[in-house]
Amino acid sequence: MHIVIMGCGRVGSTLAQRLEGRGHSVAVIDSDPDAFRRLGPSFAGMTVTGLGFDRDIQRRAGIERADAFAAVSSGDNSNIISARVAREQFGVDTVVARIYDPGRAEVYERLGVPTVATVTWAADQVLRKLLPAGHSSVVYTDPSGKVRADQVFVPQAWVGRTVGALESATRTRVASVSRYGAAEIPDTAMVLQDGDVLHLFSRISDSETVFATLSEGPRQEES
Repeated sequence: MHIVIMGCGRVGSTLAQRLEGRGHSVAVIDSDPDAFRRLGPSFAGMTVTGLGFDRDIQRRAGIERADAFAAVSSGDNSNIISARVAREQFGVDTVVARIYDPGRAEVYERLGVPTVATVTWAADQVLRKLLPAGHSSVVYTDPSGKVRADQVFVPQAWVGRTVGALESATRTRVASVSRYGAAEIPDTAMVLQDGDVLHLFSRISDSETVFATLSEGPRQEES
């Protein structure tokens, strides 16, 4: 794959090094030529000095043959504009933009540009460290008193297990999983990762069993 990265800060340089380490072709764009020093002497990819949303700069980075584009500079506006140029002008299907403002991230998600909401993700991670594994926040209770919706940090015991296994064991439904600040509707084969936030529905009458099972983890026969 050929991947173009806009922004050579700590995130962009780390991303570039890891992608190249996995055998991908990488081009990095940054307006500051000194930023490329972060890539280190072993980096064999392309570096392009200029504005990431400039079409000619993107062409120099190989956007016309790119399989993916990541905008991870420190500016929300630059990231979203460059991501839209890559998608709308050059037809790159896989784009992602790093966004600091959670409100903007939601808007851009609705416009079809996947985002990583840095502030939201960081806050989730800090909460996870502060609160015990499996900590739940009730976000909805059915007026009939039968169903509740909870936001739960995935317990360590369930990391590496599938959504389907968790649903079967807890008798819940996982409506969405938030990962790195972005939510998605999971299928039963999705493997849970450290830091995931689950949005799950369960019967109120089953609450004690549900949260005991979440805390205890899979039974031996499920392992």
